[in-house]
Amino acid sequence: MNWHETSRDGVTIRVHAQPGAKRTEVVGLHGDCVKVRLASPPVDGKANDCLIAFLARRLGVKKSQVSIVRGMNSRRKTVHVAAAGVQAGVLLEPEGERSPA
Repeated sequence: MNWHETSRDGVTIRVHAQPGAKRTEVVGLHGDCVKVRLASPPVDGKANDCLIAFLARRLGVKKSQVSIVRGMNSRRKTVHVAAAGVQAGVLLEPEGERSPA
């Protein structure tokens, strides 16, 4: 099973979130999910907000285009990015070394 699925209206990404880390970063794959460490605590939705902001920045889309569709209170989340042409694979590239589109 793949960690992301692309459709006409965007991409759905399976995420394993690890809140409370020293910095926000993608660690790599964790089973059928991409593992993301979050520098926010799992309190009052702060980690979810951090995840949305991080994914939006890394994927080059607006925060309003990123939504958690499953797993609001869980480490395992399903996130939908409502933007055509999004390349989810850039999440696995080292930050700052994004290949041209």
